[in-house]
Amino acid sequence: MSKEKPTPKELGYKFPAEWAEHRATWLSYPHEDSYSWPGTLDRIFPFYNRFIKELSKGEQVCINVRNNVLRDRVIHDLTLIDVDLSKITLLVHPTNDAWCRDHGPAFLLNPLAKDPKVIVSWKYNAWGDKYDHDLDEQIPKLVGEFLNIPVFYPGIVMEGGAVDFNGKGTLLTTTQCLLHENRNPGLFQHEIEEYLHNFYGVEQVLWLDEGIEGDDTNGHIDDITRFFKEDGIVTMVEPRRSDGNHKILEENLRQLKSFRLSNGKQPDIAEICMPKPVVYDGQRLPASYANFYIANKSVIVPNFQCKEDDQAMRILEECFPDRNIIGIDSVEIIWGLGSFHCLSQQEPV
Repeated sequence: MSKEKPTPKELGYKFPAEWAEHRATWLSYPHEDSYSWPGTLDRIFPFYNRFIKELSKGEQVCINVRNNVLRDRVIHDLTLIDVDLSKITLLVHPTNDAWCRDHGPAFLLNPLAKDPKVIVSWKYNAWGDKYDHDLDEQIPKLVGEFLNIPVFYPGIVMEGGAVDFNGKGTLLTTTQCLLHENRNPGLFQHEIEEYLHNFYGVEQVLWLDEGIEGDDTNGHIDDITRFFKEDGIVTMVEPRRSDGNHKILEENLRQLKSFRLSNGKQPDIAEICMPKPVVYDGQRLPASYANFYIANKSVIVPNFQCKEDDQAMRILEECFPDRNIIGIDSVEIIWGLGSFHCLSQQEPV
């Protein structure tokens, strides 16, 4: 790792937990050249726009749009559902697709620094050069220019959906994703950990093994296991032994129970059952309640038109007693192989 400039960690910056207060949520609006919803793009907008409306009740929503034509359409469509447009910022920042969690900026804070907020712009290769990504990779730089804040460039591939944080120095990830040969084949695990420490400002990295079936990203953590407080973790389980996710999630749960946080405490674990399998055009999709998004006033939870929805919502109500738990149908959105957390990236205050 180059030592030409101090790293964010050396400068005192840290990546806050998602439940820390947001100034805004960043999105990249889907468009007709998006590769994620072949033949069904128009069907996602009622649910995507409702997501925007719920977010706007508690924070600014900053949306990257490909051009002025799309900008005008978004204004029209949000007006039709009574969104307060004073809470919406639309920026002509062209993108390849909508997955802002992975291609968007990573915001770090140091309240004592001359620049209290900075951006880390990891390299982005669309989960191993699976799709075009030249426009998406420019988004952190464009956001940094818009906000007039410094941008750090670590120089290795990383995606926001691959990592989760408790805000107290611990990061969760998977070996399947970060050690996959299509990301950073020249780096060993300890070298990747060094980047995580230095560019997210963490002290501890906890590694699970695999992600769920249907996950095109090769094991993103935000489909299986998430922090809901500094010493509390929500994790998906699959009680149906015939399901391909049963053994994967059983092993993840075993590992979680063996983990100790940096303060020596064993984390509290809340288990949520997977939804019934969602299959489209013969393909198993990565439907999971772990892909919730923690907004200032609410937690937005993907629902999948099955009985497991209600149980997941009840458990998350217990995990987040100070927020409204809002379920939004994600059956159409999940055909893009992600849901609300994958679509969004928080900007802390």
